Amino acid sequence: MITATDHGPTRVLTIDRPEVRNAIDVPTRELLRDETRRAMDDPAVRAVVLTGAGGTFSAGGDVRSMEGARPEAVRARLAPLHEAVRLIATGGTPVVAAVEGVAAGLGVSLAAVCDHVVAAEDARFVASFGRVGLVADGGLLWTLPRRVGSGRAADMLLFGRAVPASRAHEIGLADSLAPSGGALEAALERAAEAAALAPLAVAAAKRMLTLADRSLDALLEAECEEQAALFGTADFAEGRAAFTERRTPRFEGR
Repeated sequence: MITATDHGPTRVLTIDRPEVRNAIDVPTRELLRDETRRAMDDPAVRAVVLTGAGGTFSAGGDVRSMEGARPEAVRARLAPLHEAVRLIATGGTPVVAAVEGVAAGLGVSLAAVCDHVVAAEDARFVASFGRVGLVADGGLLWTLPRRVGSGRAADMLLFGRAVPASRAHEIGLADSLAPSGGALEAALERAAEAAALAPLAVAAAKRMLTLADRSLDALLEAECEEQAALFGTADFAEGRAAFTERRTPRFEGR
């Protein structure tokens, strides 16, 4: 189950299966995809926070629901997850993860693909796929090296050791720390900061960040296209006027 609640322009999506430490089965993957798409498509939603219920982010994929899966069933199982990951990574709305307790397996994948990760000081990250005989999924082999570097990513994925929040913050897996029980509050604060910016500009920045590992020429060409489009927006006119008038801008996403 995924619950969605609005806090002003921020929508909080909560993985809500506390009885199984928010393990993610196929229906939950589908709901996550659907709720993420709904948030991305809603112009009133300027930021998203992804978190888990009951003091745990997520224990990962629901191993109990994986028995006897044939290759075509595995592909069908991954499809809604991959759609959700693509939406978080490339959708125009910034996504902040609020991690309490443990983020294990697929839980690490969902946290790592977010634009900003807030971790409670006693949280842990465990890329534990090898313990159940599987390879990392949810795009973690793309996101984790980008966050922590290839060597540290290999260490997490090949040895499966738990990484405490302090170490996760040190290596870049977590972007900021919060007191135990305070990750959601801190994530909402960061989301509010993002929500105050011009949404079209934020969306363009997210699109271009996915090009960061391509050639400089490709990035500069994308920069020309994005900037040329933004110069004609009402938000740029408002931002320029607010700068000149020394006031807070009022962006409308157009």
